[in-house]
Amino acid sequence: MKQNISFLLFLLIAISVPAVFAQSDINLTQFYAAPTLYNPSAAGNTDFLRIRGGARLQWLGIDNAPQSFVGTADMPFKVGKNRVGVGVALIQSSEGLYKSLNMGVQAAYKLHKWGGSWSFGVRVGFYDQAFKGSELYLPSDDDYHEGSDDALPTNDIHGTALDLDAGLWFEHPKFYAGISCTHLTSPTVTMNAENSSGGSETSGDRKYQFRADRTLYFTAGCNIPVKNTLFEIMPAILVKSNFTFTTAEIMARGRYKKFLSFGIGYRWDDAVTATVAAEIKNFYIGYSYDYATSAIHSASSGSHEIFVGYSMKLNLNDKNKNRHKSVRIM
Repeated sequence: MKQNISFLLFLLIAISVPAVFAQSDINLTQFYAAPTLYNPSAAGNTDFLRIRGGARLQWLGIDNAPQSFVGTADMPFKVGKNRVGVGVALIQSSEGLYKSLNMGVQAAYKLHKWGGSWSFGVRVGFYDQAFKGSELYLPSDDDYHEGSDDALPTNDIHGTALDLDAGLWFEHPKFYAGISCTHLTSPTVTMNAENSSGGSETSGDRKYQFRADRTLYFTAGCNIPVKNTLFEIMPAILVKSNFTFTTAEIMARGRYKKFLSFGIGYRWDDAVTATVAAEIKNFYIGYSYDYATSAIHSASSGSHEIFVGYSMKLNLNDKNKNRHKSVRIM
């Protein structure tokens, strides 16, 4: 299995010269816990310094299966009479012999209209991609693999490119919605040997490239109090498209006493999900489990995801004149 996955992953970049491998962003079951990860305009939408970190282990039981680690931090502040939000976001992931790092700083401008807050935000950063060619193994005992193929680098290759995201967000005391686009310029990373200055030592003039797909996101959610109880229902939806492949995920959560939440969800043509979370004072911890609905479930015990976070109340002066309660998790 390990050998086959290594080969299939690299085959995607070895089809042409220059070779190009395209991939979209990772899927997160707890997308509602870190809204700035996909939409920079959500930065500073609460009166808190908000920090989130998470890890996702996908398809446990399969060698070299995807693993992802994410982190976000954002906060609001005032410039004159205007409110802005700033933050940082990081996504580190690995799939087989591939490793990628996407990191950037973001800023969002706030405007209060129609009973809510409008935000426009951008994120500027870099997209870093690496491939461990030194660990590539191609069997040579059949007719389908060519271990001496010059198109396959046997050394480690690596590259970095500038990345840009932008988004629009509307937040009302009862609901929120946002639309964004990541990798606006569809950056292409040209990967060279890590120990050479201008090209691969083993592949001559051949170039290997990785392209981050331009990806659209639509996010929405709300709070629905259950009358005469301490419960509230918090549905959320995320739609994602890279113009070739479109997927949608819906999550229905319930929360008791603003402390314990639990929910079930479905990612279109991919997985059924379940999540549980607790909010203790300023701390947050959440766990989710994905059960694949495709044939891959026969080889995997499922996917696991955990998020932790901390929020600290900020004093924005003017007695928080325009403050409103966020319907998302603090």
